[in-house]
Amino acid sequence: MAEEATVYVVEDDEASRELMKDLFESVDLNVLTFNSGNDFLDALPVESPGCILLDVRMPGISGLDLQAKLNSEPSSLPIIIVTAHGDTQMAVRAMKEGAFDFVEKPINNQLLLETVDKAINESNKLKDALGHQDDIRQRLTSLTPRERDVLEMIAKGKLNKQIAFDLGITQRTVEVHRARVMEKMKAKTVADLLRTVMSLDSFSGRG
Repeated sequence: MAEEATVYVVEDDEASRELMKDLFESVDLNVLTFNSGNDFLDALPVESPGCILLDVRMPGISGLDLQAKLNSEPSSLPIIIVTAHGDTQMAVRAMKEGAFDFVEKPINNQLLLETVDKAINESNKLKDALGHQDDIRQRLTSLTPRERDVLEMIAKGKLNKQIAFDLGITQRTVEVHRARVMEKMKAKTVADLLRTVMSLDSFSGRG
């Protein structure tokens, strides 16, 4: 388990919170506890890598509603749902909405530790992926408006001659812009360039 990882425990039952806190600290994990979903929201943004243990039934915002809020923003913190026995339907719903896993109360300590360990490994992968996307976005912002136009047309499969006609510029000018786009986006080939920009759902040149 990664030493720098943090487990965020969102649980309204004090005894359960303390038990989980003691358990995770026994394997040298950082732990932060919250007695309600609202308290957790007040603490955002939280750092990663790590994971969130989220109780389903809590006063105020429920675990599933909190999960929905967290899903609205990119995150590298997998969510593990904690359910009472008999809350299988809630657990299934949570999984369908992107939860990493769920555990049932009464909690099996070893199973919980194994689940958290897997979630932290996933968190590290997600953090790397989000960092890569941030890097790509920074490269995109370095493009001039004209270079962005050229990039979007390349992404649509247009040739230099077509791009020159559409933009009302010479083919030589297109070639200069294209070379600068490749350099700024750190792409050696057009295939590299397309893979890079298509990894961003927000890229307007898709399709």
